[in-house]
Amino acid sequence: MSGKKSSLSLIFIVVFVDLLGFGILIPILPTFAVKALHVPESAIGIVLAIYSLVQFIFNPIFGSLSDKHGRRNVILITLLLNASGYIIFAFTHSFLMLVISRVVAGVGGSSIGVAQAYIADVTTKEDRSKGMGLIGVAFGLGFVFGPIMGGVLSHFGYMATGFAAAGFSLTAFLFSLFLLPESLTTEKKELVTKRKIFDSASFKKVLSNRLISVVIFLFFIVTFSVANIYGTFALLGHYQYGFSDMQNGMVFGIMGIIGAVVQGGLIGRLAKKYSDQKLISFGTFFLMIGLATVPYGRNLTGIIIITAIMSIGTGILQPILLSLVSKVAPENEQGVVLGVNQSFSSFARMLGPLWGGFAYQYLGYQIPFLTGSFFVFLVFIFSIFYLHNHLSPVAQKVQTEG
Repeated sequence: MSGKKSSLSLIFIVVFVDLLGFGILIPILPTFAVKALHVPESAIGIVLAIYSLVQFIFNPIFGSLSDKHGRRNVILITLLLNASGYIIFAFTHSFLMLVISRVVAGVGGSSIGVAQAYIADVTTKEDRSKGMGLIGVAFGLGFVFGPIMGGVLSHFGYMATGFAAAGFSLTAFLFSLFLLPESLTTEKKELVTKRKIFDSASFKKVLSNRLISVVIFLFFIVTFSVANIYGTFALLGHYQYGFSDMQNGMVFGIMGIIGAVVQGGLIGRLAKKYSDQKLISFGTFFLMIGLATVPYGRNLTGIIIITAIMSIGTGILQPILLSLVSKVAPENEQGVVLGVNQSFSSFARMLGPLWGGFAYQYLGYQIPFLTGSFFVFLVFIFSIFYLHNHLSPVAQKVQTEG
């Protein structure tokens, strides 16, 4: 057990350090595109959508490869690709270069499903929610320190932010190379059926399971709702509230702190006290209220309060939904199932910025946030009236196996 705890700690550090680089670019990428490259708001949505489209393609590929060849090898390759994408960003002086940098970084960022499979390898189903929460904590902390660092580094030029982001990915690569053990046992490798690297049958097989497909769909809707604001939140702060890159970074940092606290310190206790269905209802309620009120925050204090509410919702939803996907997935197909789930969430992160950028420019700055709130409201209603019957078999299965 101590070995498993050590492996959890190590994969957490790897993901966290890598996401620091990702977090650095979050508050400055939209304003960089507008101010330095002079592209319209809708084009920002395209840039973010391309990044997620690449992840949609490569998440199941890397998940399947990790089932066959191990998690560690895939993680090492993607970390190097991530660093390469950030270095290209450092030298970006045109919209085309920006797109190329996000394509390369998108391929490198397609390893979250592999990291989730790594956690599934070293946790029991009873502890899976808490284990998956570590990914959320890594995201949260990456969102805490990364955006703040990005805001500070932007004063030294956007090139400095690109090099700093690349430095963190390279640090994570070296850490993984020398310290991260392989989590996939020989027994599990032998259980893996032969699959093509990109096999549409894998999608069909995963989605043929009704319960898995329901949870993946819910994850898709929630991810799309939040992705509406990926490119528009920083623009909202800059143009509507007059925030600097530093202030935008601070808001993202506060969101990350709250998300990390919920996913790291509270989700384990909440999962023991409340059912998954109730937690999904709680999470969607907070997220729905937060998204609906973001355009009406008026000032920095108001935005901080609103995003705190929103972060509580996302902090609850992400580990619970991920845990559900993992719980119903066969042990020898954790990588491919979580990869498919991550692929669909990447597709949602592609559609969200496309709609968000279009809506922000042509329909009004409030629309991306209100759209997200509406779809989360639908999940909220679904969780109250229909989800209990879907999730009850999962709870019984985990209890029996435990």
